[in-house]
This record gives sequence, C-alpha cells and structure tokens, in this order.
Amino acid sequence: MTGVKDTTLFSLVHDFFKVYLTKMTNRSPNTIYAYRESLNALFDFVKAEKKIPLSKITFEMIDRHMLTGFLDSLEEKGCSISTRNHRLNRIRAFYKYVSKMEPTAVIHQNEILKVPLKTVEKADIVEFMSEDAVKAILTQPDTTTPKGIRDQFLMVLLYDTGARIQELIGIKVRDIRLGKTPTVTLRGKGNKTRTVPLLKNTIERFENYARIFHANTTAYSDKYLFYVTRHGQNNPMHHDTARRFMQEYGKMAQKICPNVPDNVHPHLWRHTRAMHLYQHGVDLTLISQWLGHAKYETTLIYAKADTEHKRRAIEVANKSGPLASKLNADRFRLSDDEMIKALYGLK
Repeated sequence: MTGVKDTTLFSLVHDFFKVYLTKMTNRSPNTIYAYRESLNALFDFVKAEKKIPLSKITFEMIDRHMLTGFLDSLEEKGCSISTRNHRLNRIRAFYKYVSKMEPTAVIHQNEILKVPLKTVEKADIVEFMSEDAVKAILTQPDTTTPKGIRDQFLMVLLYDTGARIQELIGIKVRDIRLGKTPTVTLRGKGNKTRTVPLLKNTIERFENYARIFHANTTAYSDKYLFYVTRHGQNNPMHHDTARRFMQEYGKMAQKICPNVPDNVHPHLWRHTRAMHLYQHGVDLTLISQWLGHAKYETTLIYAKADTEHKRRAIEVANKSGPLASKLNADRFRLSDDEMIKALYGLK
C-alpha cells in the first residue's frame, strides 16, 4: 500500500489478524481483541516516541529499548505486572508468527526476546471497593443527561454481572433477555458463553437506557448495547472510554467517600462484585461460575484476600489494645492512522 514505509511489517500484521488468528487457529473474538489491543498500544507508543504517523513505523524502530519503554509506561499508568506480562506475551506471539512467515525477520524476533517477562515477587493483593464506595461512585453521573444515564447503567451492569470489560462492551441488545428471570449472555475467554442473572434495579436502568439509545431497536437486535457515534456511525464503545469516565467519577466520589480508591478502573468492579458476593455468603463454586473462571483455583484468591482484609482490620482494632502483644500478623498474609488500522487488521 502506498504511504506505508514498511510494507512487510503491515502485511504481516494484516495476515496475523485476518488469516492466522481467525482462520488458521480459530481464536475467539475476545482473544483476537486482546492481541489487537496490545499491538495497537505498542504502535501508539512508538508513534509518540518517534513523533511520526502510523504509516512510518518500521520493524527496526521496535527494538528492545523501545519495547521496554512501552512496558514500563504501562506500569506508570497503573497496570499490574501481570498485565505487563500479558501484553509482552501477545507481542511475542506476533513476532513468533513473523519469524515463521518471513525468515529474514528472525532478527526482529530475537530483539523482542531480549526483553524478559517481569517476575512477580509476591502474589498480587486483590483490590476491591467497599459497598459505600460503590454507592458513592454510582451517584456521580448526571442522570438528567443521556451520557450520565449511559455511564451509570454501564457501571451498574459491570458490577451486577462481574463481567470483564471486553465481555461487557461485546454485549448485544439480543443478549439481554427480560421476563420472569432476566439474564444477560456474556462471551468470555475461549469464546465460552455464560448466562448471568440480572437484578431488578439493573433491568430498570436498562429499560431507561434503551429508551434513549435503542429507541427503534427490537429485543432481537444484533446491535451492540454500548456504542459511540463518530462521523454519523455507531461503533462499539472502546474500553478506554469506560476507563476514562470511571476515573473521573472516582475522583468526584472521593469528596464524599474517602474509601473510594485513587484508581477506579473496569476490572476493579469485577473484583469488587466477587468480594461482595463472597462476603455475603455466596459459595465460591457459584462465584467461579458467575465470573466464568476456567479453573476453580482462580476464584480462591477472593477467599485469601478476604482473610487478609480481616487480618488487617484486627491489627488496626488492636494496635494499642490489650491484645496488641498477642497478635501474630505472619499467620495470615478516520485519519490515515485509522485507515491503516482498518486495512491491516488493527481495527
């Protein structure tokens, strides 16, 4: 394509998404989305560092120093080491494909492999919000406006379902079923589907939202539930859009509730929902099914986190009390860029 400096790079990007992931390995839409987001984020970082448009990026620009800078920037934005490693693994997968399809590009794969995965010295502590914090955040959107109605409903649905943000923005109108027992169908990792019940309060907000954003849409519509309108066209909402307004509402909510964390992000709602279910006595097996965990062991982090939470509370309560000396804490522990993205599978 004219205008693209490194045609080999973008041809391989195109085939990776349009042929290899979709047809040859039959990856799920959510998996492909994750790979696309990782590569897009890397390219955006290179663009910013080099002050160039997407079309001018070449293989040579993405060396170990550029990749390390990109990964470090993720942590600076608040991403966990686990997220950093996931992004690196997806980028490595692309370069592994590149080396197979274009032998002369092996040198680029070798450069990427010089960047190691980062070791997690100790298990990540599960972050979650208190019920008061959840209520404070949900009162921040201005529900006299369409945007406020949308934002509040999205956060309510995210909390009610415990969905991953990719699962949520992938919901279509037909996935929500009303009736005696309202439910929503979610498509998770590995293209696995699960059905989650919805609370009455959530359905009331859905109906209010649908009257505004899906006024002429039938209940069997294939349209995305959450969308943004650009240039007269409706496109699925990007998770960055949700992340941005959640952070804004979180900062606003801190003024009335000091328990609201500094970084309110989409995945925090999932952890919060799981913790609240566990604290209210819901069995971990049911929570595991609710969240769509492939392994039950994954869900055990919430039991461990709750124990740690209780340990800390006991420490604080007895810090200066008669039991202080008896406590043993160790017992619990469409621009040109947009066109290129569309042509080469990055969008």
